[in-house]
Amino acid sequence: MYSSALGSLAALLYLATGAWLGVRLARTGQAHQPGKLGALFIGLAALALHTLVLGQTVVLPTGLNLAFFNALSLSGWLMAVLLLGASLVRPLENVGIVLLPFCAASVALALVFPATRIVAEARQWRIELHVVVSILAYALLSLAAVQSLLLAVQERRLRSRHAGGFIRGFPPLVTMEALLFQMIGIGFAALTLALISGFLFLDDIFAQHLVHKTVLSIAAWLVFGTLLWGRARFGWRGRTAIRWTLGGFLVLVLAYFGSKLVLELVLRR
Repeated sequence: MYSSALGSLAALLYLATGAWLGVRLARTGQAHQPGKLGALFIGLAALALHTLVLGQTVVLPTGLNLAFFNALSLSGWLMAVLLLGASLVRPLENVGIVLLPFCAASVALALVFPATRIVAEARQWRIELHVVVSILAYALLSLAAVQSLLLAVQERRLRSRHAGGFIRGFPPLVTMEALLFQMIGIGFAALTLALISGFLFLDDIFAQHLVHKTVLSIAAWLVFGTLLWGRARFGWRGRTAIRWTLGGFLVLVLAYFGSKLVLELVLRR
């Protein structure tokens, strides 16, 4: 009951933050435009409540409980941490318009569909480290995927000579691309560490229940690695960067949650 109340309030505050940021973007250039810091303060309150919920549902005395919706909730929490923290020093708050409703849904679904699946028993710090780094990589590259969607909207509006309205609230196109590749670079580094830790700490990373996740994670790593190489070697940008980013992210979603969905919710294993 206590977790449900905290989670419900956290979800509402995430939605309020996303709505505040949406109104702020829509009213760009108008008088009495809502401030960014007010929205971020509400988001931080939601994050604090979400943290308390995770402490009761995911971090258990017996180990990490990462059933499907709990893993989704932890991913949403990490996305919120990265987004709100980065928005204090970088113009990334518009990403929250898309991402914060997902964070709200993630904490709500974990409470509506409780389940137990201990993936790392207590004191198995190596496996816990691998799990946390893996979800961190997913969260970072999720931010990059949303940023690429915003970049696609901005580029399309500029090409069609419709640069007014909410587009005026976006940073310049060059800044948007620079932020995108910064997130991809950091996310790629985290994904590299996740794969290395998996090979080092898991008994058999190509075991039957892990093989799909492993192969798809390596495929996503190759996609993002190729994108960064193409950026450095050929100056890839614009639509090319957007397509590669979204393609790599879709592969990563299948790797991290596709196999869990099939195993836990379809096959009930």
